[in-house]
This record gives sequence, structure tokens and C-alpha cells, in this order.
Amino acid sequence: MIQIYTTPSCASCRKAKKWFDQYQIPYAEKNIFSIKLSKEDIYRMLENSENGFEDIISTRSKVFKEKRLEPDLMSVQELVEFIIENPSVLKRPIIINENELQVGYNNEDITIFLPPNLRNRECFSSFDKEEPIKSETDDDE
Repeated sequence: MIQIYTTPSCASCRKAKKWFDQYQIPYAEKNIFSIKLSKEDIYRMLENSENGFEDIISTRSKVFKEKRLEPDLMSVQELVEFIIENPSVLKRPIIINENELQVGYNNEDITIFLPPNLRNRECFSSFDKEEPIKSETDDDE
């Protein structure tokens, strides 16, 4: 099942949920401000990320600046605990399934969550929208 980690005021989170609703793809939403994150939530994000914490946390967030923290100097356990206590440091939305992770909303990247039958249909319909390719010989006439 697809899990979307969101916050209420996040426009990208609303876009992602709207996209899943449009394609009638079931998902579970977890508002990170009203439902406390678990260690398992964070480890699952990390397992599916390419660059670990760098993919999921915003070091430019207010909390990091106020506390003058250096994530590179923190242990994995310290960072996990810090995220649980300060979920606002997470980038949003975080969309995850068994083996895919997307951070933020991107209209093209989110298609990794399309089921194969919809992915094929979406792929073919995008060909219909493209302009015909004009060959060099078309100008010679």
C-alpha cells in the first residue's frame, strides 16, 4: 500500500493526493503533525532512499538553523529521534510503497506509482499528444 506523509498546509501534498485520487490509486495518508512518526516509518523511508537522510530532511528548516545542528555529525539513531521529535524537518510530501520513494511532488516522477495497466495506457496516451515529427524532406516540397 502506498503511504503519503503529509502536512495540512502543504500544497504539494494536496497535489499528490489529488493525483492519486484522479487515478483511483488507494493510499494511506499520515499527517506528520497529528500522528507521531515511528522509528519504523523513518527506517522505511531510509531503506527506499538513494541518499539516506539527505533525501528526506531539509537542513535549511527553521529547527535545524535554530539548534545549529550538523546532521553529518549526528548518528543515525540521533537523527531518527530528532525527526520523530521535530517532524517539520522532513521534506513533503514523502510518498512510499514497497520499493519506491518520492519526495516532493513532480508530475512526471509520480508516475512510478501507477499500476502497470495504467502506466501503459498513460504512456500510449502521451504519444497521442505529441506533435508529429517533421522530417527534413518535408521542407523541400
